[in-house]
Amino acid sequence: MIVEVDTKVLELTTIYEVSKVLTSTLDLKKSLDSVMNILDKFLDMKYGTVVFYNQDTRELYTFVALGIVEEERRLRIYKVGEGIIGKVYKTGSPMILPDIKDELELSKQIKLFDQNQRISSICVPIKTGDKVVGALGVVFYPGKVSFSMEGGVRILTMVASLIGQAVELSRMVDKEKKTLIEEKIRLQRELKVRHSLENVVGQSNRMKEIYETVHRVAATKATVFLRGESGTGKELIARAIHYNSRRAQGPFIKVNCTALPETLLESELFGHEKGSFTGATNERKGRFELADGGTLFLDEIGDIPVSTQTKLLRVLQEKKFERLGSSKTISVDVRIIAATNQDLERAVTQGSFREDLYYRLNVIPIFLPPLRERKEDIPVLVEYFLKKFNEENKKRTRISDEAMELMLEYPWPGNVRQLENCIERLVIMTDEEIVEVDVLPYEIRAFNRVVDNQSTSFQQEIKIKNSSLPKTVEEIEKQRIIEALQRCGWVKSRAATLLEISPRQIGYKITKFGIKIRKPWRE
Repeated sequence: MIVEVDTKVLELTTIYEVSKVLTSTLDLKKSLDSVMNILDKFLDMKYGTVVFYNQDTRELYTFVALGIVEEERRLRIYKVGEGIIGKVYKTGSPMILPDIKDELELSKQIKLFDQNQRISSICVPIKTGDKVVGALGVVFYPGKVSFSMEGGVRILTMVASLIGQAVELSRMVDKEKKTLIEEKIRLQRELKVRHSLENVVGQSNRMKEIYETVHRVAATKATVFLRGESGTGKELIARAIHYNSRRAQGPFIKVNCTALPETLLESELFGHEKGSFTGATNERKGRFELADGGTLFLDEIGDIPVSTQTKLLRVLQEKKFERLGSSKTISVDVRIIAATNQDLERAVTQGSFREDLYYRLNVIPIFLPPLRERKEDIPVLVEYFLKKFNEENKKRTRISDEAMELMLEYPWPGNVRQLENCIERLVIMTDEEIVEVDVLPYEIRAFNRVVDNQSTSFQQEIKIKNSSLPKTVEEIEKQRIIEALQRCGWVKSRAATLLEISPRQIGYKITKFGIKIRKPWRE
């Protein structure tokens, strides 16, 4: 009776300890190594092994073992039906070998035993569901253990059942990991295609120069500084640089520096410890940490407060920082791409932007022109957005020639972003297949009327001025062009409309008369 109670306690203790290690980690080899040690401790096992079936080689290989060195473990391979292990796998039933001398191959493998004592072996199948996937085998001195052969089979069968569940879970996790890795690779490829330069639309010479610069800098570690008005595509270029660089596998993290107050911006950039400020209920990684190994895109960097600029400069110089509320220094490997629509040179002169930070950022400057300065790209962009939104909305909307002429004349203060929104709105809201002038947004139609009125009054005004001034024809023509440019904010295409000539003609005359074009939006 006492022996029976002791055996039950042994079984329960062994099963408890085994289940505890099998649920403590997803590392199957590590957990099964621990299982071997538990069996040794509680069952006085001198040799033990877990083998699994290899679908490719159609053999049983030793996954973990106790009582042999690592090099020998790798050599322990069994054929199905060979020896006690091979037979147990083949039949799916436990086997007892009262004396291992009855199995010559196993007897040769076990060299560290007292040959004067009988040595026994028990082997049980490992199953996932009804399928046999491997076997668990042990070797021991029957005279020195506190369990019977039948009791040993019962304990090992329960252990093998737990191992089978762990194997099933491990395979599910491995399958899920593989799926996630494949999905990650697919998404990274998709992102690279989506953010490749082929998707940055534009055929103008200005854009071709930008493409060439992006190709050159993408492969480097250099900091890139994107300059240009809102809506010119700075983030699109930043993503193109990242996804065409060696860091494409790493994260692309964006921070809008103008959207947060000073304290929250520092927390956003550098992270914080719990309790470092009111509302910091948990520790949090900053964007620099999240971007480690990848690219950090600092959008609207001209709006960063001077106090934050000082901390940012140190990170750019040393690649090190501390979270708010912490003295622990964190090192990161991050590429910086910054962007602004502000005149930072003026900000440096006025003292609102640090000069040393400006030069640290201004390693590779890329200026993105406003849409009004690359109007030859407007038809290409219109076709690109029409295709995109037609596919999304299952429509076949087109732009009439007259509507396109108005769109070419309009200065697009919101640049490409405004044009994209305009085309999306037209595709969604227009029932007709062809978009005519009357359905264009009000601001485009209103601008056209203003230009027409200005053109008529301007022509009359010029005639009066020219009739009262004794000048040469060339002087009169040069004066007309300068006055048209001044009235149109030095936008050549609008001045050409006022003068009722083509953009190419006004360009030729500007060169011919040596007229210097002012850019008041940069002054």
